[in-house]
Amino acid sequence: MVTLAPEAPLADAFTDAVSDALATHLDAQAGVLAAIDPRLTPLIDRARLFTAGGKRLRPAFCAWGWVAGGGDPCLPDGVVAAAASLDVLHVAALVHDDVMDASDSRRGVPAAHVQFTGDHAEAGWRGDADAFGRAGAVLLGDLLLMWSEEMVRRAALPADALERARPHLEAMRTEVTAGQYLDVLAQAQHPHPTARTPEGRAELTDLVRTVVTWKSASYTVRRPLLVGAALAGASPAQLDALSAFGQPLGRAFQYRDDVLGVFGDAALTGKTSAEDLREGKLTLLAVEAFARASEADAATLAGLFGDPALSAKDAEAARKIIVASGAREAVEAEIDREFTAALAALEASDLTETGRAGLIALAHKAVRRSY
Repeated sequence: MVTLAPEAPLADAFTDAVSDALATHLDAQAGVLAAIDPRLTPLIDRARLFTAGGKRLRPAFCAWGWVAGGGDPCLPDGVVAAAASLDVLHVAALVHDDVMDASDSRRGVPAAHVQFTGDHAEAGWRGDADAFGRAGAVLLGDLLLMWSEEMVRRAALPADALERARPHLEAMRTEVTAGQYLDVLAQAQHPHPTARTPEGRAELTDLVRTVVTWKSASYTVRRPLLVGAALAGASPAQLDALSAFGQPLGRAFQYRDDVLGVFGDAALTGKTSAEDLREGKLTLLAVEAFARASEADAATLAGLFGDPALSAKDAEAARKIIVASGAREAVEAEIDREFTAALAALEASDLTETGRAGLIALAHKAVRRSY
């Protein structure tokens, strides 16, 4: 067992326990795949690779939701397993997301579809190597999605506790998938010149906020909190308080990710800070930049935004336009607003004192970060 403490809401002992739970589950799945055919080895190897890293925020919010809802800070193994299953779901989403975004890297290594493409090219198989790579990654993501459900269902927890958590787990899977589609829809929009009119800016801002709420905020913070609290038998009032805290905090978390996607240190984030610019990723930062920049700067940015061959020099030029427009400052202000709203909801709650203190500390780690 591992014991949570508010002064270290993401302690190594906790993240190590999550990693151990994931390794145990994947070891069992490796046996299943090996019994089918040894040529399935790349699937389990990549499942292990991509679940081995990450910030472990979703498991942490689940665990602290358990404590906030009245659960013992000395976490039962079943709670750790249930919390860890959320990172399997997360990696499933990331693998699919990288295919849809055509991202080259993830967590400092080639993305799953790139690795499968490499398998094809190295072996000299017939057909299109890129198509093979995408297909392999889609199937890996599907496996991870199924394994996340198996992991929580097999967690050593009472049946009634699992039944209380089930609606939140089901909603979490639906919400992140719906949010992903809305993100695909958002990426098909033209930020320039749409954001140059008040109506267009409002429309794009609403779309981005909706994507952030359902693709990221709910499944990163709110639903993990509710899963953990439901396992603990939290009251309806406590669940409502965690929702009121989790949703704005989750949006602040994603807005921070979006800022880091353009201005972050690649050595810390695990991906180049020009990637979002090359993809032309529609974020609040992008909408604000196109809306606030001068006509000349907005036109220049439009020529750089979404260019897959964007050079480091051009990426730096785009960053300068974004900063000069006031967009980065505006997004930082929105992060502060959402963060403040989250903490206010937490202070007004009847959650356990230990749980509240841990969540405040975890909120700072989720938002006040450089990676």
